[in-house]
Amino acid sequence: MEFFHSILQNSGPYQRLKDALKDENTPIAGYGLSTVHKSNLAMAAYCDLGGQFLLLCPDERSAERTCDNINNMYGSPLAQVYRQKDFVFRPIEGASREFEYSRLAVLGGILDGSCKIVVTTAPAALQHTIPPQLYRQNSFEVGQGDELPVQQLAARLVASGYIRRPQVDGPGQFSLRGGILDIFPPQAAQPLRLEYWGDEIDTICTFDLLSQRRTDQLEKIAITPAKEVLIQETEDLVKRLQKLAAKQKNEQLAADIERAQNGVEIVDIDRYIGLCYPQGATLFDYLEDAVVFTSELNDILVELDNFLWQMGEDIQTLLEEGLLVEKLTTFCGDKGYLLGQLGRRRTAFLETFSRPIPDFALKDLIDFTAISTSCWSGQMQMLREEIDGQLEKSYCLLILAGTEKSARTLAHDLQKDGYSAQYTESGKDIVAGRIYVATGSLSAGFEYPELRVGVITYLQTNVGAGKRRAKKVRKKDAITSLEDITKGDYVVHIAHGIGQFDGVTQLEIQGVKKDYLKIKYSGKDVLFVPVTQLDLVSKYIGPKEDKRVKLNRLHSTEWQKTKQRVYASVRDMADELIALYASRAQAKGFAFSADNDWQREFEERFEYAETDDQLRCIQEIKQDMQSLRPMDRILCGDVGFGKTEVALRAAFKCVLDSKQCAILVPTTILAWQHYQNLLKRIGDFPVKVELLSRFRNAKQQREIIRQLRTGEVDIVVGTHRLIQKDVKFKDLGLAIIDEEQRFGVAHKERFKEAFKGIDLLTLSATPIPRTLNMAMSGIRDISIIDEAPQDRHPIQTYVVEHSDVLVADAIKKELRRGGQVYYLYNKVESIESRAAKIAQMVPGASVAFAHGKMTERELSSVWSQLLDGTIDVLVCTTIIETGVDVANCNTLIIEDADRLGLSQLYQIRGRVGRSTKRAFAYFTFKRGKVLTEIASKRLTAIREFTSFGSGFKIAMRDLELRGAGNLLGAQQHGHMEAVGYDMYLRLLAEAVSEKKGEERPYKNEECQVDIQVDAYIPETYIESLPSRIDIYKKIAAIASRQEADDVLDEIIDRFSDPPRSVLGLIDVALLRNQAAGLDITEIVQREDTIYFYIGRPDMDRISRALSGGTGAKNIVFNAGQKPYLAARLAAGQKPIDLIKKVLALMEL
Repeated sequence: MEFFHSILQNSGPYQRLKDALKDENTPIAGYGLSTVHKSNLAMAAYCDLGGQFLLLCPDERSAERTCDNINNMYGSPLAQVYRQKDFVFRPIEGASREFEYSRLAVLGGILDGSCKIVVTTAPAALQHTIPPQLYRQNSFEVGQGDELPVQQLAARLVASGYIRRPQVDGPGQFSLRGGILDIFPPQAAQPLRLEYWGDEIDTICTFDLLSQRRTDQLEKIAITPAKEVLIQETEDLVKRLQKLAAKQKNEQLAADIERAQNGVEIVDIDRYIGLCYPQGATLFDYLEDAVVFTSELNDILVELDNFLWQMGEDIQTLLEEGLLVEKLTTFCGDKGYLLGQLGRRRTAFLETFSRPIPDFALKDLIDFTAISTSCWSGQMQMLREEIDGQLEKSYCLLILAGTEKSARTLAHDLQKDGYSAQYTESGKDIVAGRIYVATGSLSAGFEYPELRVGVITYLQTNVGAGKRRAKKVRKKDAITSLEDITKGDYVVHIAHGIGQFDGVTQLEIQGVKKDYLKIKYSGKDVLFVPVTQLDLVSKYIGPKEDKRVKLNRLHSTEWQKTKQRVYASVRDMADELIALYASRAQAKGFAFSADNDWQREFEERFEYAETDDQLRCIQEIKQDMQSLRPMDRILCGDVGFGKTEVALRAAFKCVLDSKQCAILVPTTILAWQHYQNLLKRIGDFPVKVELLSRFRNAKQQREIIRQLRTGEVDIVVGTHRLIQKDVKFKDLGLAIIDEEQRFGVAHKERFKEAFKGIDLLTLSATPIPRTLNMAMSGIRDISIIDEAPQDRHPIQTYVVEHSDVLVADAIKKELRRGGQVYYLYNKVESIESRAAKIAQMVPGASVAFAHGKMTERELSSVWSQLLDGTIDVLVCTTIIETGVDVANCNTLIIEDADRLGLSQLYQIRGRVGRSTKRAFAYFTFKRGKVLTEIASKRLTAIREFTSFGSGFKIAMRDLELRGAGNLLGAQQHGHMEAVGYDMYLRLLAEAVSEKKGEERPYKNEECQVDIQVDAYIPETYIESLPSRIDIYKKIAAIASRQEADDVLDEIIDRFSDPPRSVLGLIDVALLRNQAAGLDITEIVQREDTIYFYIGRPDMDRISRALSGGTGAKNIVFNAGQKPYLAARLAAGQKPIDLIKKVLALMEL
């Protein structure tokens, strides 16, 4: 925004600073500046001088704040944060690398000139990294029409640190499928797909990670290194390691030599960075001519001293353990190196207070007259008072109001109040006495009294700068259950029941090749399922992952009986639900009014931009509230996805119609958190909010109950205390229940009584699958928020063998920065002794424990102490999944992570990383023990998920299963286990449709096609089995020509032009569907005759077929016990063509 550049052009002190930097008359110092002023100076100096800038801050949080300020002032991304790397010195199985990718992206931006201002800390700037010349050597551009053999490109990618995968799931990976190469460079916003024509790059596109479908076309792309430590020549590295090993005996060194010789990646390569890069490059080597600003030099040096001391201590410990080698202990520059770099560059030391700056002969001391002001909280009265005070001094005033919607509304409201206010996008003009309102926000407001300029800002929310692209939502993004199948997994065949997947087998019959799924059943029974019928098979997903699943026998009645039992149960449930829905539809509730000005003002004060999902859910809830029928809606979304804000808008709407609102939560401490959030959000609106729980004494509770009866309290938050018989409301209009499944059965029955006829909104943090939502459409109203919040910090995750030394190090590291730790230990019987052991390992730390068998009073006490900061380490079970938000807990250690499902790990990991601090998660396992097949599989999945981001679909599907269980109840959980999740949903959808008198969504009869045509996907075309099965599944599900075209388009998009055998598969799939619609149950070829077996013969259709036509002669009908049409192939005629002709005749 030009405003922030323009205002400093009349500032004498700023002109002195700018001229000194321009004339290289440095170092200089500027005094009287807070963080927001320093951001303004950096942004303006860049606009005036150009080039590149380096801004050093004391810590990462102030670096982020400064970077956000600069970008919001400039109006687009100008600055980037260069983050500190967490060196990996201990042997690990896998680690997430988001921070490394972020650093590489900044280094690439410096070299290509797109990154103008780098904001960082001294430790990050001094850490050794890939030298600039090596970065350039491994960076290159490729464009449409370039000649570059695909194998040559793949070799370059491997040399640049990329990892080859069957499918690209995240940055730093590439995959090669024939003439298609997918790649995700660290600096790219989206992964990229290159399609070849011979050795020439024919097209370049971005593609969507979830659907794997291409999106936008590009002309050229830049490919940059994917790792900071690149091994140029493995042989050379081995020789250097052997040379070291000859001088000192070291077990770890010997193990790493063996790894390198066998071509196994050394995940903890950081310990050999000095061997790979003897010169030790840092960020300063990339910014040779940059102007340097420091923010509070003394604080920077104190933080650096702490970092270097701690690193020295860690290195000494690692040397003693034999994990580091004597001559390789330098991983960053020291204090002398930093001071030397500052001394030889154009450096300005920016300080809040005037203080001496030793070690430097300053050329100029510049005093700024600048004031920092606190952020505006959203209260209009306070804003008017501040505006009046500044206008009295003839200030030009800029107000940053967050989103565009909020800014335009505020400008309109101020105009109504008589102020000379206008909305602006550029802020080009600066006129005394005028008020400009714009989008964006800063970390603080500020004034320049000499310039008569003031800036008032709403709380900083990262709006306006560097917005992400909106995600494209496709209906076909639904998770397919067979995509992640591996040999040994349980599967369910619609007709034959539960078996065990034994791979894909290719059989050649009468010279025709076809692929079959081999499924083992009880005893020695084996079923070969043609891949054209893959839609009849789904992966078995049951509630208990570790439980052994009973296989069915082929040709027995057992499976049919199980299906009938489950179907009867879901029909009963459908009856109950439909009866409930009908009674709700007839009940008369209260129709709330449409939104008024207060509602709009309340919503406009929300400090973040709403996600599309939030807005849709809000609209659905308001429509329910404005109808006469009592609302009964579930609002579902992950923790932190914004459910609370949606619920608060409903509560506020309720109060505006003079009705009361009750918010029920399962625990005392959650009630307290909701109450605090409400007070903050309601602000100065005349709404009385109260809390009814054990945090109120008996006298206070009696008073609150009295005020509820008289209507003095508008919104009450409470535990089950709210539904006790002494609590009466004057006029209750809305009840909001948070995490209903955590209340007992008796409480739920009480809810039904207490809230009969009033609007009911239930919140759930466990995802409820869209498939279940569709199956129950029109019975339960479900609103789903599945759009993740933006700008969430990634969590640095490690998969590592458990050791007490590692645990103690991780805990001490967190406690040193003033944080707290979750230690997940999922054995209630020995949790107390584990807590005692951790207390011994970390002397001086306050260690407590929590588990599900403790009383609510005991748990509340623990949560309170954790929130107050009196507990340093909480040893707990998976109870933290549904605990409270503790922003200061930013390290999570999980013992025996291989015992937990991927979805649990995904959800529990989300408990850290909720503040501005960097968060760490350690998934530990015990290598010594014999892992079960399931645990071993799970550990591999965890490693993949952590290192590559893959497996997200598995986690989400697992979570959905739990969501389904919560929604449907315990009895249905057992039925789900009996037939598997997918089959259960199928039966439920059929039962609901039957009860509602609609057409059944699934046809009972499926047509089997067995003809002599090559119909399979060659391994040479799609190498990855999961990808092959995924495509088989999609082909088998084809129901129309449009769907066939869509699947074919996807196949070409992802794997290039398909061979004839794949097109044969698509043809067969289309014919199957067409034939099933004509009641044909089977199409079989025997020699030169095609047999069409018909379930219920329709004589009109049969007559049309018998009449024959071009290409369909010699057709006969047999009306025996198993009626069929038989058609003979003409010489040279293809079976597919004859079948098409016969079906076309029958459809006439």
